[in-house]
Amino acid sequence: MATRGPAGAGEVLVEVRGGRELFLAWSEAPIARGTRVLVVGSRGTRQIDVVPWDDPLDGLLGPHT
Repeated sequence: MATRGPAGAGEVLVEVRGGRELFLAWSEAPIARGTRVLVVGSRGTRQIDVVPWDDPLDGLLGPHT
């Protein structure tokens, strides 16, 4: 999914408790669909703040599924 930056919330799928859940996601700048994100805050009621994330362990442990 993607976020829209200052234009408003987007949607992201977050891996939670062995499954995936959909959240409204806010970011300072738009984030393209397919970009891995890191949750940096909660706005309550299934709304989160996110930033783009490149996992530094990817090269050591292999790709995520």
